[in-house]
Amino acid sequence: MSFASTTGGVKPRAAPMTREERKVIVASSLGTVFEWYDFYLYGSLSAIIAAQFFSGVNPTAGFIFALLAFAAGFAVRPFGSLFFGRLGDLVGRKYTFLITIVIMGLSTFIVGLLPNYASIGIAAPVVLIGLRLLQGLALGGEYGGAATYVAEHAPTGRRGFYTSFIQTTATLGLFLSLLVILGVRTWLGEEAFAAWGWRVPFLISIVLLAISVWIRTQLEESPSFKKMKSEGTGSKAPLSEAFGTWKNAKIGLYALFGSTAGQAVVWYTGQFYALFFLTQTLKVDSATANIQIAIALAFATPFFLVFGWLSDKVGRKPIILGGCLLAALLYFPLFNALTRAANPDLAAAQATSPVTVVADASECSFQFNPVGTAQFTSSCDIAKSFLARNSVNYENIAAPAGTVAAIRIGERTFESFDARALSAEERTARTAQFQADLTAAIRAAGYPAKADPAKMHYGLTVAILFVLVLLVTMVYGPIAAQLVELFPTRIRYSGMSLPYHIGNGWFGGFLPPTIFAMVAATGNIYYGLWYPIAIALMTLVIGLLFVPETYKRDINTFDT
Repeated sequence: MSFASTTGGVKPRAAPMTREERKVIVASSLGTVFEWYDFYLYGSLSAIIAAQFFSGVNPTAGFIFALLAFAAGFAVRPFGSLFFGRLGDLVGRKYTFLITIVIMGLSTFIVGLLPNYASIGIAAPVVLIGLRLLQGLALGGEYGGAATYVAEHAPTGRRGFYTSFIQTTATLGLFLSLLVILGVRTWLGEEAFAAWGWRVPFLISIVLLAISVWIRTQLEESPSFKKMKSEGTGSKAPLSEAFGTWKNAKIGLYALFGSTAGQAVVWYTGQFYALFFLTQTLKVDSATANIQIAIALAFATPFFLVFGWLSDKVGRKPIILGGCLLAALLYFPLFNALTRAANPDLAAAQATSPVTVVADASECSFQFNPVGTAQFTSSCDIAKSFLARNSVNYENIAAPAGTVAAIRIGERTFESFDARALSAEERTARTAQFQADLTAAIRAAGYPAKADPAKMHYGLTVAILFVLVLLVTMVYGPIAAQLVELFPTRIRYSGMSLPYHIGNGWFGGFLPPTIFAMVAATGNIYYGLWYPIAIALMTLVIGLLFVPETYKRDINTFDT
């Protein structure tokens, strides 16, 4: 099936937005804000979730496990896109994304009622991850429906601007979740919030669900879908047509590697990893970090609309690929500057008190321990796991085989120990003494236990976070319009949803634990940034070479 590529004479319609168009945008966007609010609660509360549901493992492994449980929701998003995308192309956009929000909202509400690890043991994390999988499936069908629905209502020449309202919803959902968390936290206090108050934001979602369902029941089906149905030009097998023929499948591959993969890693680096970096690496307290992220989001969010509007004038590719290029160039200087602004003591210690691990490389394991069952018993593992937990950068120096690992902090050297031949009691005693000696040493060398609020440069920290989110708005503002324009109406929901959710669910969703593992393996708190940089550069090259410019396409051209 073919569709028109470009219609060069199309001029943007200057007429103001109609009342019906505003209703479509508000209804679709507001419902999606609520859905993203549900999904982001988990990410914002990862540290507390780890303590509540993974308390049977050590704190570092528990946090990694919590990140992976968060990522599990992203892992199944492509499968949700296939199921709901097919449904949306067969029965309609409206009813499909009404179903997705019900699944999402109920799953989130149940998390607020779920007993923790101390109450029901291993069943707690198992049920939690099951709920996360349901949320991911629902989200896999949500975005394609909302973006397609709005785009099919938008006038020619304004799709970028109209769909950019949908693009604000992910950030607004995160923003709303942060505000609710901060409000409940302030109202209850830290102790009560950590004990049980964290459940309140999840329980509140039932109210948001009711509002969202009511709003979406007021919508009519999109005119493009109704026309397609009336003319009998719909696809009887949208998945086979979209991905079973090379002509359409290659469009999906170009969309994935030349658009959504780079967009995804820039998005998750700017909004999620920035928060993890502040709290887990720079040791900024979570309340302060959430406030700073919220301020940056408030100032940057209007730029989703700006870049969506601009893409109607100059095209989608220059803005999306320009954002990928800027991210690749700026990430290292931005995150270095973030360290100096948020935790200057840590930056100073890294500059004046370098740390080195001298060890036999064959004794050093990969520090990724998702289920907390691995025992770090070699002298190298014991040394590196301590430094990783304390956000200490270190250089690796190879030593001859059989050498007991040692840590050099400035002019001092601390020899590690091999715990494999020790009894449990001896191992516990040696570990406690080793950690106490090293803790005293890194504190004396200037490595802080946490960021000092009195030394933090709040304005500069927020400014850096604003730039990171601004890059997000560049790559994300025009992406919905571009994806909609790449596929014909008969397979649009299915065709656009899969590359979007593989890009955002896999390339983006797995970014935090991937970066965390890369940092732990190398001893460099910035090393993990190579992951988003490499993906962004890949998208830049493939996008330039293979992805067509789409902003002048007539998406209502049917294949007859």
